[in-house]
Amino acid sequence: MVGVSITENAAAKIKQLLAADDQKQKEGLRLKVVGGGCSGLQYKMDLDSSRPGDKVFEKDGAKILVDMKSLLYLNGTELDYKEELMQSGFVFQNPNVKRACGCGTSFSV
Repeated sequence: MVGVSITENAAAKIKQLLAADDQKQKEGLRLKVVGGGCSGLQYKMDLDSSRPGDKVFEKDGAKILVDMKSLLYLNGTELDYKEELMQSGFVFQNPNVKRACGCGTSFSV
């Protein structure tokens, strides 16, 4: 199993988000694939703690938490974080995506 890889920029941003969490009870960034959007599937992200059955991927102390169903769609994905003048955010390089919508927020496999 390949899993999900994390770039240095994404790891730094995850750690920054966790440090800013008021409750300090979350341990990582949960990546999830849910139904929706114009192409059928979309990514969802939340700060969360691991649950039974999760796969945990880590880089430099930053953790990504993925449930087994979502891992079917995310296997082989690289999570990056880009900070640009017009747009900043996490970027998914997912080799499983066959088609993405024009707005870039949903996909199909």
